[in-house]
Amino acid sequence: RHELSMLCDAEVALIVFSTKGKLFEYSTDSSMEKILERYERYSYAERQLATNDSDPQGSCWTFECPKLMAKIEVLQRNIRHYVGEDLDPLSQRELQSLEQQIDTAIKRIRTRKNQLMHETISELHKKEKVLQEQNNLLSKKLKDNENALAERAQREQEFGQNTSNFMFPPATPPLLLHSLTIGGTFQGNVAPGKENEAQVRPS
Repeated sequence: RHELSMLCDAEVALIVFSTKGKLFEYSTDSSMEKILERYERYSYAERQLATNDSDPQGSCWTFECPKLMAKIEVLQRNIRHYVGEDLDPLSQRELQSLEQQIDTAIKRIRTRKNQLMHETISELHKKEKVLQEQNNLLSKKLKDNENALAERAQREQEFGQNTSNFMFPPATPPLLLHSLTIGGTFQGNVAPGKENEAQVRPS
């Protein structure tokens, strides 16, 4: 099969179904999907030219159904190969091609995964920065409130002391009062028991 494609410089695709319904296929350098699509384009164009006078709706279904069934079968086979199933019919070259496709897919998956991880980490850093700024703002407001309460308490304390001093002035020492009694008797600050000794007779 490969020699035929090399000698004729042609793309070769071979699809075989066993008696048990198992699919075997071979394709040259181009993938089976590309060869089938190319075949479908040419064959469909030829069939359209040959059936211009017939029922277009019926001919469309007649030609489209086998084409779609073939595509579905190829896609299902590729899916089985990608998950590691039905690998026995594949040749060494086909296995290498499948391995390269899987490696390429894994690299793309890892690249996308790393990109998502970096985006997630960057977003978390942004959220952390916003939360830190909010925390600093709340701490500043709390400190300002504490300072305001302390100043208010100090002013109330000073105001209370001033009010107390205004309402209750300090007591003054008692003055020595002198009294003049009627009849000419003078009584001053005399010691107890000696009141009769300090008397002034009228002239």
